[in-house]
Amino acid sequence: MSRFNLDGIISWIDSHIIDYPTAMNLNYNWSFGAAAGFCLVIQILSGSFLAMHYVSDTHYAFSSIEHIMRDVKGGWLIRYIHSNGASLFFIVVYAHIFRGLYFGSFMEPRQQLWWSGGVIYILMMATAFIGYVLPWGQMSFWGATVITSLFSILPSVGREVVMWIWGGFTVGNPTLNRFYSLHYFLPFLISGLVFFHLGLLHKEGSNNPLGFRTRIGNLSFYPYLYAKDLVSLFILLSLLSIIVFYFPNTLGDPDNYLEADPYGTPAHIVPEWYFLPFYAILRVIPNKVGGILTMAGAIGVIFLYPVLNISKLRSGNFRPIYSVGFWLFLCDFFLLAWSGTTPVDDYFIIIGVIVSLSYFLFFFVGSLVVGFLEKEFLFRLRELRAIGEILWQNTGFISQVFELFLHTFILKLFPKRIGEEKYCALLYPKKVI
Repeated sequence: MSRFNLDGIISWIDSHIIDYPTAMNLNYNWSFGAAAGFCLVIQILSGSFLAMHYVSDTHYAFSSIEHIMRDVKGGWLIRYIHSNGASLFFIVVYAHIFRGLYFGSFMEPRQQLWWSGGVIYILMMATAFIGYVLPWGQMSFWGATVITSLFSILPSVGREVVMWIWGGFTVGNPTLNRFYSLHYFLPFLISGLVFFHLGLLHKEGSNNPLGFRTRIGNLSFYPYLYAKDLVSLFILLSLLSIIVFYFPNTLGDPDNYLEADPYGTPAHIVPEWYFLPFYAILRVIPNKVGGILTMAGAIGVIFLYPVLNISKLRSGNFRPIYSVGFWLFLCDFFLLAWSGTTPVDDYFIIIGVIVSLSYFLFFFVGSLVVGFLEKEFLFRLRELRAIGEILWQNTGFISQVFELFLHTFILKLFPKRIGEEKYCALLYPKKVI
């Protein structure tokens, strides 16, 4: 029988947590991953305490929530932390995704890292939806009815699949029990995938604001990045505290404070805010099958983006055309979310169609066109590596943009490839390189 290898565990912790090499120019944008992991821990802990008092029965589920809020000591605090923590979790994850899009974290050799993050995101959406059903309010019941009915488009077996999910002919007690069980299980599955995600990250190494590896030395994760993550977690906890203590019900739907009534349909069924962009895409398509497939495509295109992208550059700091497109896409995403809250009216439907088309244009057209322009007219990889080494040591963001255009101008004057020494001399004629 082998002896427990404590030294091996300590060595693993040192290499992956303490002495893990990180680029010296990582900023607070790289703290969103740690913040997301912290949110996951908060959700698991608060959810475990809520599960001690929750009753997964359609007759008592709503009353058990009231019992937690009014009778359980500190129950109101735990529930508000859990419900608002879910929203904060999605805010951090969306910021994490958009940071990856801007700085090219989806590109080779990190495609598997990007795809594993996409799987985590889909499981988060499933967990959040199931958890939204558990309070058994009006929006919980009707949201479950609408979303589970989407599976009816499956050919031949659609109706049977829906009834299997329901456990009957409608959303009822079997549905609630199954959702409760899944809601308890999925966070632990997500936790396992998070460790897998971290393993892929440590295998390939973290990206950085410049978007490429450098010959300049790295820093250890502790204490440099550790201190930045602690500051980010402090800001996260402060924001969560402000929401919980001052605005606990702001993100909730008023209809969900009424017990579920199968005979009274809400005037406007709206999902939680983090589903609104995809809900907006779903409802602008008049055909049910087409709407569901388009909504699924809006999520699936995130997985395809590493394949669709043809640019050799990573960071948006060196891609002026892509940078403009990215910020327009970010605005479009917020417009999609707003569109999902509007009434079903011709005027708002037209807006929804426009912003939905813009969403897909960014992935399918923008990536190909921008990548082609950058590849053919703006940049050459060897010269970019040279300028990146210089920018890493000597410049800030404003001068990076200036030197980016200077770089393009030099390539116009000297159409043939030039060596790093000549290129550096052109950029810094008075410096000793």
